[in-house]
Order: sequence, then C-alpha cells, then structure tokens
Amino acid sequence: MSDERWLNAEQQQAWRAFLATSALLHAALDRQLQREAGIPHAYYMVLAMLSESPGRALRMSQLAEATNSSQSRISHAVARLEEAGWVRREQCPHDRRGLVAVLTDAGLAVLAEAAPGHVRAVREHLFDQLSPEQVRQLEAICRAALRQLDPANTFPAVQATAVR
Repeated sequence: MSDERWLNAEQQQAWRAFLATSALLHAALDRQLQREAGIPHAYYMVLAMLSESPGRALRMSQLAEATNSSQSRISHAVARLEEAGWVRREQCPHDRRGLVAVLTDAGLAVLAEAAPGHVRAVREHLFDQLSPEQVRQLEAICRAALRQLDPANTFPAVQATAVR
C-alpha cells in the first residue's frame, strides 16, 4: 500500500459533484451562446477578455492565458473571429515578433448583443440556485483553490469586470 492520501468519501462526493457541475454548466452556456448568438463559449470569452483590456487589445500570448487556451487554440479562434470582422491582428508596437489581437467595433457590438443572454444563462444555471451566503462561499472556495493553482495571481479573468 502506498503513502498516497486518498480522498475520503465526503471529498470524493464533493469532487464528483464539482466535475459534473463544471462540465454541465460549461455545456449549457455553450449551447445557449450557440443558439442565441451563433458563437461558442470559447469565442465569447475571447471577445469578453479583449473588451475588458486597455485599448480592447491583448498580445496573443496574454489572450491565451486570459482564456486558459493554448497558443494554437487561441490562434485558431482569433483567425475565425478575424474572418467575421470581430477581431483584427496587429503587430505588437513594442516587439515586432509579437501579435496583438484587437476587438473591433463590430466585435464589441456582437459581444454587447450576446452578453445579456449569457448573463441570464449564468444566473439561471448557477446563481439562482444559491443563497447570498453560498455565493460568498463559492467565491471563497474558488479563491482558495486559485491561491495554489495561480500563486502569482496572473489569471486575468478572475479580476475581470462584466460587460453591461
């Protein structure tokens, strides 16, 4: 027998509930955005992160970090958003090797149109099920986990403000 610390029964139940909730919530939000706005949740997050950045622009590497995406995945997403006219890529002014993704006015309009439905879905599937105390507990639980997962507090989405 190894010295591993296995999850006890209560932890195992909490872990499985967390996994199921995360997967089902993400799928529900993706379906809502596809149905109402014609975009996947991942593209919505790209638009949202750009909208909350100074000048509505981020280096591609920062955008990948902000959306918890790989470089190749963010490049593909930005290429698709660029085809739609919602994002454009520019040379980084400080580093000619880098690229910056910039949210266009058309992209901001798409985001503004999609945001109310997205927020409604987040409320319906998560926050309407929780008491104010549970919302505070959820934030505390997530921040406790983030302290270990992101000790430098570099994950920008945690500090983001909502588009209204």
